Amino acid sequence: MQVAIFGASGATGQLLTKRCIAASYQVTALVRTPEKFPQRDRVRVIEGNAFDPNAVLQTVQGADVVLSALGARSLKKEDVLERAVPLIVEAMKQAHVARIIALGSAGALATSLDKQPAWRRWIVQNLVYNTFLKWPVASQISQWQTLSSSGLDWTMVMPPMLTNTAARGTYRIDGEALPPKGSRISREDVADFMMQEIGDPKWIKKGVYLSWQGVFSRKKIVVVGCTILWGFCVRRRGISVVWRWYLVW
Repeated sequence: MQVAIFGASGATGQLLTKRCIAASYQVTALVRTPEKFPQRDRVRVIEGNAFDPNAVLQTVQGADVVLSALGARSLKKEDVLERAVPLIVEAMKQAHVARIIALGSAGALATSLDKQPAWRRWIVQNLVYNTFLKWPVASQISQWQTLSSSGLDWTMVMPPMLTNTAARGTYRIDGEALPPKGSRISREDVADFMMQEIGDPKWIKKGVYLSWQGVFSRKKIVVVGCTILWGFCVRRRGISVVWRWYLVW
């Protein structure tokens, strides 16, 4: 199995790379600084970035499947996905590679919150997606639009918050919306799911939501509300504080 990986040097990308190596897949990874890439001696490395059409084409040539863990690095306005995903799609068509599994976000679709309580839908949509995560969400929407109109055998994996904790091995999977009370899942579990999708056609040309079982309580709601106020009024760190606390619900 020949696998091309974009975003291989990121947190989730490194997990995917390690899993591909463990599965004895032949990996090609596009990285900007090969000397800093921990797995550089165990994979074929293409030096460059995902905005370079030639480097992207080199990366996907000969691949059976493409894994993308690209994404925004901050809450600021970025255009990583807007610029890179169309180039990846075009290169895959040129190289006659059909399958891509991309890491996305639960905020990519307007229907993502349909299974959440009404109060949480309002808070997340208005105070998080439309405000603090405005630009990352816009990038994920762009990725969805590009993949869904590509004609490729795509799957977009859409988790909520990604944690760096250990995998649980069990999580909820939903093709319609983020599962009720779903707010987080580990990168380890997401990487495991993406690996499973390499040989599974179930979610081809679809988005799929993943999350652990979440539990809400009045205490958590009060704590989050107080933290938001503290962030804005006292420390003026509203964005980072809201992001941190929203995602531990």
